[in-house]
Amino acid sequence: MKVNILQTPIDYLKGVGPNRADLFRKELGIHTYQDLVNFFPNRYLDKTRFYKINELQRNSSEVQVVGKITNIKSVAQKRGNRLVADFVDDTGKMELVWFRGQKWIRENLKINVPYVIFGKTNWFNGVFSMPHPEMEPVEEYKKQLRTAMQPVYPSTEKLAKSGITNRVVNKLIQQLFVETKGEFYETLSTELTTELKLLRKADAVFNIHFPQSQELLSRAQFRLKFEELFYIQLQLLIKNMLQKQKIKGFVFEEIGQNFSEFYKNHLPFELTGAQKRVIKEIRADLGSGAQMNRLLQGDVGSGKTIVALMSMFIALDNDFQACLMAPTEILAIQHYNGLVALCKDLEVNIYLLTGSSKTKARREIHEKLENGEIDILIGTHALLEDKVQFKNLGLAVIDEQHRFGVAQRAKLWRKNKVPPHILVMTATPIPRTLAMSLYGDLDISVIDELPPGRKPIKTVHRYDSNRLKVFAFIRDEIKKGRQVYVVYPLIQESEKMDYKDLMDGYESIAREFPQMQISIVHGQMKSNAKDYEMDRFVKGETQIMVATTVIEVGVNVPNASVMIIESAERFGLSQLHQLRGRVGRGAEQSFCILMTGHKLSNDSKTRLETMTATNDGFEIAEVDLKLRGPGDIMGTQQSGVLNLKIADIVKDNQILKSARYHAMKILKEDPSLNLEKNKVLRFTYAQLAKHKNIWNYIS
Repeated sequence: MKVNILQTPIDYLKGVGPNRADLFRKELGIHTYQDLVNFFPNRYLDKTRFYKINELQRNSSEVQVVGKITNIKSVAQKRGNRLVADFVDDTGKMELVWFRGQKWIRENLKINVPYVIFGKTNWFNGVFSMPHPEMEPVEEYKKQLRTAMQPVYPSTEKLAKSGITNRVVNKLIQQLFVETKGEFYETLSTELTTELKLLRKADAVFNIHFPQSQELLSRAQFRLKFEELFYIQLQLLIKNMLQKQKIKGFVFEEIGQNFSEFYKNHLPFELTGAQKRVIKEIRADLGSGAQMNRLLQGDVGSGKTIVALMSMFIALDNDFQACLMAPTEILAIQHYNGLVALCKDLEVNIYLLTGSSKTKARREIHEKLENGEIDILIGTHALLEDKVQFKNLGLAVIDEQHRFGVAQRAKLWRKNKVPPHILVMTATPIPRTLAMSLYGDLDISVIDELPPGRKPIKTVHRYDSNRLKVFAFIRDEIKKGRQVYVVYPLIQESEKMDYKDLMDGYESIAREFPQMQISIVHGQMKSNAKDYEMDRFVKGETQIMVATTVIEVGVNVPNASVMIIESAERFGLSQLHQLRGRVGRGAEQSFCILMTGHKLSNDSKTRLETMTATNDGFEIAEVDLKLRGPGDIMGTQQSGVLNLKIADIVKDNQILKSARYHAMKILKEDPSLNLEKNKVLRFTYAQLAKHKNIWNYIS
């Protein structure tokens, strides 16, 4: 078969035409024959047996019956009429019923002609009936390309209204198989198909649309899922390889004064094994001659900042500058204060640049940056402005990178002729399967242990009816000199209601704790008012902070030991985990109390049980991924990320691991896919890239 026939516009398929083609494009994103081939059923109806009328059960299941219509009549009802036909076989009688489209149905039904009917049965007044059955004369039924397993395709309201039913889609796919003669070129090497005992491509495509048996359907699904994940992994790995070959990086050979002095004399605590391992991985990257692109994952409080600082020292010791970019001003200021404190005994010039920096300070920063007097610049998006020019930027650290767009990060690259090394940090643990698919082109380091002396946060779930006991507990903690957060949900659609919840909560806490100083922070406040309130809490001038989720990422108050999350059932798992991470930063035992009403959905129960059972961010992220799916976890700007046709990275994570393993093995032996045995892989990869069927969603 000519490869290009699959790139034929869908308009040319017999039975489609311009109107249907337009609907296919708009509603389902189907533009070509190839898209229709890859439009897979989302479930199957098992039509393996025919029932006799006397075998029907009163369980409203979908069944298939062969019989004849003996009589058709119109029956009056409260509103309009319904059409009723008597349908018989040699064991009994049932009724077929239509409430819509009666004129057309009446004109087309034939009396005493054998029909195959399929649909849901109802039992009423001693008679079985089937509303709006699928019907086909037995003679026609025998002619069709058919399987016992009937595919059901995804649909939309517009398609249904325009008469593009499941049957129509099925017929069009049959037509496509006729036009292509069902000859789909092989896309995986013989070595892979043999080793993994995979179906041939043509057999897999045929059995996904027209399964000949349950076993062949399973094998077809496995083959197509493997192929989809294999090519995504292949692209990520090739991209990573090319990046290392093409994009040369500065070679930092020197481990000098700053690094050694800090490591020997100024470390606030002994590094954990995980931190040492990650620093070793970063050092290897920085000395390799290729540009580093590394993702550093670590739970809240796992000590990523120390790792970032020591990486920046390596840049400084090799006469380069470094920068750290954070998504919010609060976070940038916190990083700045933290790093200045850590470097107080070293001769390192650290400056801060944010949207609020005054013109005079900006000018000074621009000047000192260009003449090399600034070693480390910390800031927000302000670092991306064209006026910000470094003398020689060697390392850029990006915190919580999913909050920055691709174009913004590219701006950082262009600050130098040779792009700086990039270290991306995130405190949002990303499940391994998702990381392999989203950041497979980045090298990944994980800090998976907390610094010594940190006590795990105790998390409990309490109902609103326990509120008085919770208040008593708060009182005891404040007496010990601790501080408390009380967080209310913030959901855009109900901002007014959220605001009311927050104010009601604030008032009830003010009534309950009249002697206490209370801060309040919410999204409708001006940023200087917000900063003022935050600042009072940080300095210990207020004992209780009542807030919405604006404090999710940011403030570091080691003295705050209690986090109370109101209406905890309205939060997602990763948000609950991030909020909990605001406490547990000091040496004292910290607590997180999840408050809810008694009515909870199953998902809410799972979330609350997970939070009380574990503090491990990666475990929590795995549960979150199962509950929400990959699109939601990455947020809207990346929700198209895994627009997979058939695979599901949660359910199919074993296939994903296998696909990545085989892609790595092949590229290790044959990086350019030049060997004869990999010819088909190179060809398919080029086709996918050419027709944009491989999603270039990579960070």
